[in-house]
Amino acid sequence: MTTLHRPAPPLRPYRPHTTQFPQVRPQATQPSHRVPPDRTLARDLALPLGAVGAALLVTALLLTGATAHTSAVLALFALLTLAVALRTRPALAPVAALASWMFYDGFVLHQHSELAFHAPDRTSLLILLLAAATGAGCAAAVRAVRRRSAG
Repeated sequence: MTTLHRPAPPLRPYRPHTTQFPQVRPQATQPSHRVPPDRTLARDLALPLGAVGAALLVTALLLTGATAHTSAVLALFALLTLAVALRTRPALAPVAALASWMFYDGFVLHQHSELAFHAPDRTSLLILLLAAATGAGCAAAVRAVRRRSAG
């Protein structure tokens, strides 16, 4: 018996089916977090280096015997605190003042590494805190001017 069926389609050449994959283009890379130019290693190391500087200053003053002139020594510590506060993060400026005050109060005012909180001690702490605030304020103003001129 014969079976009737549809005729086969004409033979076509074999063409493999190609899958169209989406074209992946690299996007323009922009850093997700821009690092400001003032974020350097020196900024992170300013506080430890300031403490080392205060220790060296106290050592030099004790070796020379110049600790009797407390107001001149306080001015030196205020300059050191100002320099450290210029380079450190603004939130750490009071810590820099406290570290300087500890060296000044313990080795210059009281001579035997004792900390006290009498009137001259409070005055010297206030002066060093004001020096740190001045340094941090000046550094913040300079950073703001640089951002405004760069942006």
